[in-house]
Amino acid sequence: MAASMYIVVEGEDPGFDIFVNGRALARNEDAVEKLALRLGVKPLIEFFSADENSMSLLIEEGAGNRELMQKLPPPQWYSARDGLVTVEALIAALENEPQQLGSEGEQVLSELLEYRRVLRKTEQHELRWHLAVSWR
Repeated sequence: MAASMYIVVEGEDPGFDIFVNGRALARNEDAVEKLALRLGVKPLIEFFSADENSMSLLIEEGAGNRELMQKLPPPQWYSARDGLVTVEALIAALENEPQQLGSEGEQVLSELLEYRRVLRKTEQHELRWHLAVSWR
């Protein structure tokens, strides 16, 4: 099963494309988290929140527990600016040295650029966001 870390924007339809691949970020989450901590920014995984829709998808994909659905806290939403602080710091650190994350450094950088595009739009529309995970 391949995991993907993707962006969820608050509301039904934010009015712009929020698609991000997120597979390389999911595969390299531990290394990306360590890099964020070295840079003194909040790791991406700390922006994770499970909402009912995300959990329903996980259960459909065989990666969740139906009983947990009853105990889910309300989703947490974060400001786009807070996410951009992390994403922009990671991009700056990887632009000249993507190999510090190994062979997938270029792909992680590419996905971070997608994250930045979506978070900038999210900020422009004054919306909030969180990360979700999908397994396929």
